[in-house]
Amino acid sequence: MGMLTRRALGLFWLCVLLAGGMGAAGLAWLGPPERAREAASPGATPATAPAPAPAASPVTPVPPAPDGTPVAQPLPAAAPAPAGLPSAPEPPPLSEAVVRRAPADASIAAPDPQMLERTRHGLVPRLGPEGRTSIRLYARPFDREDRRPRIGLVLGGMGLNAQHSEEAIRRLPGAVTLAFSPYALRPEPLQERARARGMEMLTALPLEPAGFGSRADPGDRALLTGLGIAENLDRLDWALSRIQGQVGAIGAEGSMRGERFAQNGELLATLQTVLTERGLLYVEPRPGGPQPARAFGRAVDLVLDEPSPTRAEVTRRLLELESLARQNGSALGLVGDPVPSVVAAIEAWATGLEERAAVLAPITVLLRRPAESAAR
Repeated sequence: MGMLTRRALGLFWLCVLLAGGMGAAGLAWLGPPERAREAASPGATPATAPAPAPAASPVTPVPPAPDGTPVAQPLPAAAPAPAGLPSAPEPPPLSEAVVRRAPADASIAAPDPQMLERTRHGLVPRLGPEGRTSIRLYARPFDREDRRPRIGLVLGGMGLNAQHSEEAIRRLPGAVTLAFSPYALRPEPLQERARARGMEMLTALPLEPAGFGSRADPGDRALLTGLGIAENLDRLDWALSRIQGQVGAIGAEGSMRGERFAQNGELLATLQTVLTERGLLYVEPRPGGPQPARAFGRAVDLVLDEPSPTRAEVTRRLLELESLARQNGSALGLVGDPVPSVVAAIEAWATGLEERAAVLAPITVLLRRPAESAAR
């Protein structure tokens, strides 16, 4: 019985091998099937024939093995890619919201003699030919199409401590605006460095503060409510002559912000009018104070180094200022003194500002029209 089973299995596998060999030989003899041809419809417009593909290399069939075992036939060689294919399109450019480049040269021009007028105190700003203003001439370049929330910083007390001032200019971003004290002894080297970094400058005006005489002393050249308009304007000329190349003035000297002077509407209006006639802006230093009525300018939103100039407190106030900018589109902060803790806080905060989708802007970008003209 076992012998019959083995013979039957042998005959079965012999038949399978013979059938496979005959099939392979038949396929080799017939060759590959011809490509079907498209039959054109009668009367139809013949379509444009595609360009003929390059002829493939002929394939020589491999004969079956002597024992009838089928042998795999080689595949036809792949036809080379047709010449003249269009190149891949260029990738789309990154949107402007993603890539923003700083101006190639953000430095600010040196003082222009045509924009200066000689007084008994020295050179003070004036309108230039064809109505040119210091606001435009000494402004830092800025992309006006940038719609991110704009944050401005004014750093006061510049020039009173040379080392602190030098460090602030070196370490802080160029978009920080510097307010120079008129009492600074040798401000020229600091101003040159500030211009090279593209930092806009203001004159800090010593206006009569709250607590004048008992708790606050704005200096012997301060503008006071007890003086006449002519004397105050003479002191204004003195303050403006202490630096050149400024875009405007701020009514604050250090932590003193001219509260009592600002209560005299006539004096404040005259001050702003003179600044406008000289092509300068005015920054109102009191948070919550009115927008300048007769000058291009802006009111401060927050004082950053009060109640304390510690790094932690200034950082907290910077984040508060950033939140205001996101709510209102822009915000302006003021610092009274460039002490190291304040400079370190601003430097660290500004480092991540780009990733938080906000931008530091110079004061000339945050200007508003005079409140009186805007109301008309």
